[in-house]
Amino acid sequence: MKDSTRQKLKGVSVATLCTALFKRGLRNQYIQDVRPLNPAGGTMVGEAYTLRYIPAREDLNPITVFQDRGHPQRKAVEECPPGAVLVIDSRKDARAASAGSILVSRLMVRGVAGIVTDGGFRDSPEIAALAIPSYHSRPSSPTNLTLHQALDINVPIGCGDAAVFPGDVVVGDAEGVIVIPAGIADEIADEAVEMTAFEDFVTEQVLGGRTILGLYPPTDPDVKDTFATWRQAKGR
Repeated sequence: MKDSTRQKLKGVSVATLCTALFKRGLRNQYIQDVRPLNPAGGTMVGEAYTLRYIPAREDLNPITVFQDRGHPQRKAVEECPPGAVLVIDSRKDARAASAGSILVSRLMVRGVAGIVTDGGFRDSPEIAALAIPSYHSRPSSPTNLTLHQALDINVPIGCGDAAVFPGDVVVGDAEGVIVIPAGIADEIADEAVEMTAFEDFVTEQVLGGRTILGLYPPTDPDVKDTFATWRQAKGR
């Protein structure tokens, strides 16, 4: 991902990105039912690096599996690239944790841009205090081994009913998380910046008392010129 694209995406909302993707017929890019542990933690932008869980089978998933340095969960934490987002397919099952504060702390120290699971985190108060954007469904104290068996790293997964392919661009804000196909990330970022400028103009107009009719969408003939004048004054 270009640095310029990353910076543009940091300045737009997930809601705006949802609309930009919808215009292209992409309706299912929002990761459902995940929430930020720290809504004030800033915008998360990074390329997806994935981890997939399957239902645990007891004879293959004792606590001793963590002694294996090649355990997929441990490998994912140590190999997720700096600037990427670790996205975990926990089968939308938060009855057991996807990870805890120690692993998320390791990701933070390694420079990973964020972590998302459609399950839950244990040690969620501690994770909320870390300087890394983190998203989950709800707190969950039991170890992941209780129900989840880590199987694959960096393969296509489902997370919160959204398909996530390695390298997709993942953006999270205080509201939620969106997945942008890698091949259109640059143009989506450009469009979202333009949409954000117009929406900021519209918001100012509405707060000043103007009706949304003819303004949003901009069907009145004066809106284009008024917006151009506003944009020039704002340097946008």
